[in-house]
Amino acid sequence: MRLILASASPRRVELLARIGVVPDAICPADIDETPLKAELPRVYAARISLQKARAIEAQGLILAADTVVAVGRRILGKPESTAEAEGFLRLLSGRRHRVITGIALRLEDKSWSKQVQTAVRFKPLSEGEIAAYLASKEWQGKAGGYAIQGMASAFIPWINGSYSNVVGLPLAETANLLAGAGYPLWSRP
Repeated sequence: MRLILASASPRRVELLARIGVVPDAICPADIDETPLKAELPRVYAARISLQKARAIEAQGLILAADTVVAVGRRILGKPESTAEAEGFLRLLSGRRHRVITGIALRLEDKSWSKQVQTAVRFKPLSEGEIAAYLASKEWQGKAGGYAIQGMASAFIPWINGSYSNVVGLPLAETANLLAGAGYPLWSRP
């Protein structure tokens, strides 16, 4: 069974490799990812991941995901500027937030989906920590403006849930979905 990853994220490719999964093809989905008015973060993640899976025209099992950072009902996307990244860091400083990943699989006309949520707490950030993180540019292209697997790990004293979810793909849940869809996860050489 061919597996097509509907994502350009190198982190998702690396995460899949940890469970022995190497996609046969990588075909990033090109869709409008603008949240709908008053759309809740979990609903948004589910909708976007399913739209990504449906947008790919290929034969095989299509895996798509979308990860969002949410503070209350507010979705923090990928910051488009240093100023927006700074605003996100100040909002996250000293408080808990949620990281939600929607996972979707599609095989012809059948689809499977799941949403996984992890609670994350940031320590209160100093002006120096914020400035250094912004200067690192590690925030670029990251939901919520941070990468837990990088320098921002020093900001996070506590998580409740899947670490790999915060990186970008919850592995246990993804493996279960793949196995449930018939992908030979555990019987590969």
